[in-house]
This record gives sequence, structure tokens and C-alpha cells, in this order.
Amino acid sequence: QVRLEESGGGLVQPGGSLRLSCAASGGTFSNYFMSWFRQAPGKEREFVCAITWSGGNTWYGDSVKGRFTISRDNSKNTAYLQMDNLEPEDTAVYYCAAEAGGWSSSRYDWANWGQGTQVTISS
Repeated sequence: QVRLEESGGGLVQPGGSLRLSCAASGGTFSNYFMSWFRQAPGKEREFVCAITWSGGNTWYGDSVKGRFTISRDNSKNTAYLQMDNLEPEDTAVYYCAAEAGGWSSSRYDWANWGQGTQVTISS
């Protein structure tokens, strides 16, 4: 079972950028698809993006396409989420998730989760 820990959240002005990190331990990181989800108050947990074991393929939710970039460094057991041109609607708790079997945009298909990191976009 892989353990995940997110970091890098904070308060940013609209139009700004932020990079989140997700450090993995306790498993073979390169065996897992990785993803980011987010959850705003009163809303369902929403798929943000995902990446294959090697980083060769990525998928994005419609609301973040062209603004967010997922990447990974298997030598550091870490996945990243680069967020640019941030909007107030991006305010949420961001979670990383890992799954060995494949990727999905459904939160229910991801077995391993971090505790989340708060991202707030406000002027």
C-alpha cells in the first residue's frame, strides 16, 4: 500500500501560479498511475488530471485543460501539479491519488489517497 503526502498549497491571487507536490512512500512508485482530484466546500470530489506510470500519457478535466500540468519524477517518488492562470473557482482541497490498475476520472476507482492540501485563490 503506497502512502501519499501532498504539499505546496496556499493562498494565491487570481492569475497566479502554484505547484503542488505529492510524495509517495511504502510502495513502488513507478508501478502506479497518479492523479489529482479536488473538492470545494459543498461539492463532490472532482477529477483534475492523471498520468501514466512513465509519464508518457496524461488526461485532464475540462475545467483545467491548458492551465494545469501534471508530471512525475519516478527517481524522487513524487508527482507534481503545476497550476497556472489560477481562478477563484480553483479554490479547493487538492488530493493526489495512486492506482496500480489504470486510470479513471471517478474517485471511486482510486485506492490510495493523500490527506489533501488547501489551495485558495483570492485577491
